Parts: sequence; structure tokens; C-alpha cells
Amino acid sequence: MSSDLQRQIVIIGGGIVGCTTAYYLCAHPAFAATRTKVTLIEASVHGAAQGASGKAGGLVAKWAYPKELVNVSFAEHVRLAQEHNGAQRWGWRFVGCGSWEGRGELAPDEGTGTGVGKGGDWRSLEKTNGLDDGWNARKRREAGLPDDLDWVRADLTDGYSPMAPTGATAQVHPYLFTTSMLALAQEKGCEFVRGKVTSIEIDQAAGQVSGVTYTTSAADGSSHTLPATHVVLAAGVWSPRILPSLPISGTRAHSVTIHPQPGVAISPYVLFTEILFPSAGRHGPQRVSPEIYARPDSEVYACGPGDNSAVPETVDDVEVDQAACESIREHVASISPELREGTVHKRQACFLPVVSAGGGPIAGEATSIAKGLVIATGHTCWGICNAPGTAKAISELIMEGKIKCADLKRLQPSVFL
Repeated sequence: MSSDLQRQIVIIGGGIVGCTTAYYLCAHPAFAATRTKVTLIEASVHGAAQGASGKAGGLVAKWAYPKELVNVSFAEHVRLAQEHNGAQRWGWRFVGCGSWEGRGELAPDEGTGTGVGKGGDWRSLEKTNGLDDGWNARKRREAGLPDDLDWVRADLTDGYSPMAPTGATAQVHPYLFTTSMLALAQEKGCEFVRGKVTSIEIDQAAGQVSGVTYTTSAADGSSHTLPATHVVLAAGVWSPRILPSLPISGTRAHSVTIHPQPGVAISPYVLFTEILFPSAGRHGPQRVSPEIYARPDSEVYACGPGDNSAVPETVDDVEVDQAACESIREHVASISPELREGTVHKRQACFLPVVSAGGGPIAGEATSIAKGLVIATGHTCWGICNAPGTAKAISELIMEGKIKCADLKRLQPSVFL
């Protein structure tokens, strides 16, 4: 370590957890008061937020899980939006959120795909797992649509149920939030490096991390090592490529974004749907469950179920199944004229990191491997929601020696490794 620095912190991964952690470290009072350097390394040649952090729905909810992080994260989302004009900068706003159940109406030329990508079997995204036990019963109670939820067809609606009280659900545009966190961190001194990490260096005698080795994206693929007193591994589903003992697997999810016709306003709701096509094909009735997120600029994001296809070498190698994306478009168009008449802007796929050993995410210092090695991954579908709470906890751990904002004993690496 350079003699003029007390801390050299290297963050691996330019997703929402890595970028938000960089921001919290650089915003911590001890950053300016001590000789600290923060470097963030991202493997994608396209920059930050190229995976799930740029292609997720952007849901922020008090009813999410795990509660240890949610209780910190939601309030931090509110604070960040207030301090940095999040409404304008990354689309922060509170939204209505409900369960919609009804029938879909397909056009004659539309198929009956499931939205699952080729090469993988169906896998739930598990958003509703954090809700209380009575939710499944309540969502089936007969209920009318809210007056301002006018972009789904009332004649196809069998039931609508709010999933949370007013003020308990919000949203961000995940790509804009992630890149804003990185930009704010860079303004405070964070260095951004493009490169693929090949190893975390450990001083075995001291039992302490000593550096991070990476290759550049240049033609020669040259190798470099950054000295480090602390390493934060926040590479999502790619974390086990760097630390093989991590029990992290990936769920691929496809999504589309739709721009309605000019002048068409889409009211601020997030819908978890269950759509029945009574005679959808050879196998009889079919049910699908796309999630629909209305965004402030009237863009609408919709995603289908996950699948268990293999995680590719890098985020830049993620394959998009066009048929899965088209199925998602057909599903949401089947209940909304506004979405049917809109234009698809993006067809995309990403991998959500899941702790295959159960539970998670993993957040804390992996002292059994090396002092200074901090793990922050495995956030499933709630990475956007829980990034600020994770980042605050990790910044306290590194800059103050212990996590004070929450009790994260259940999420410590020692539980999983």
C-alpha cells in the first residue's frame, strides 16, 4: 500500500450495489478526513449498469425483503432523492401497486408463448415472497380498479387488490439511478476502471487482502494489479467467477420497454398480473404473470418469468431471446390498448443473482477467507430496492469498523461460506 494512504478500497462490479457503495464510501465523513482512495472496476466495455442494474423494473418497496436491509434502504432512497433531485435525475416517485387478475385478449396473429427464454426452464422472480401470509387470499377478493388506473381494460378485469398502503411503494429508473450514484461518487474522487478482474490477491501471512488483479479490454489484454486494503466483491452473478466458494446462481429474466403513442399518459402504477387466455392453444387454457411498471415519462417496462439458463462469461455476452420478449409484449398488450398501440423500445435480458444455499443476500466481511474482503451480492429481484441499505452498511463496516445501521448477522458471509 502507498505510504500516504490509510485505505485503498477496490470495488469489483459496476452494478447498483457497487456504484452505490462507491457513493456511500466517498460521502462518508471519514473519506475526506482520512487518506482514502476508492476505485471501482467494471468488466463491461459499455460501462456501468449493463446487467440487472440497468434492465430491472426499479421497484422500491417497504414490503420487500429481507427486512434488515429494507428498513434502512427505503428511508435512504427517500433521502437520496431529496438531496440529489432524484425525481428529475433518476425518476424517483411513489406509485400505486396492485395485483390484477383477469383475462387476456390476443390479436389473431399473436401466439401463446410463456415469456421464458430459450435454453432455460421456468423460474419465479419471487417479488411477492416478502408479503404477509394473508396477501394471497386478499388479492383474490373482488375489487374494482382505482379510478386513475385507466390503461387496463375494465371489461377484462376479474379482480384488483392493492398490495401495500399508500407511501409504501416507489420506483426509480435503475440505469439512471446506478449511473447517477457512480457520477456522484466520481465527483467526490472515486476512480472508475474498465477491466475484467481475474483474482483477488491475499497476503497469506497476514491473512489480509492485498490487491486486485485485472485485465484490460485493450487489444493486448494487459494485466494490472491494484493494491488494496479492502476489496468489495459486488459482481452479482459473476461473483463466483472471482470467488468460487460463493453459493450464487443466476436467474435470467427477459423484459421489454414500450413507448405509448404521443400524448398518451400512463398513470403511476406497478401491476403484478395474472392473465388467463381461456383457449390459448393445443394444451387448453394458459395463465401468464407479467409484471408491468409505468415510468414517469410514460415509458412502460414489462418483464416475464425467469429461467435457469447458464450464466455467460461476461455481462456483455447475455443472450436475448426475441421470442420471449415478443411473448411479454403480447401478454401486456392483451389487457391494455395503450400498450398494444405503443412501440417497443427495448427487448432485453439480464441475470439476477440468487443465493443458491437459500436466504441472502450476502453482506459483510468474509474474515474466514481474508481480512478486508467484503461480500455484497445475492440480492435477487430486490437489488434496486436494497442497494442503499447495503451500501450504507458496507461503508460503515469499512470506514468505522462495524455495521451500525442494521443487524445483518443473518446475512454475514460466515453463514453461507
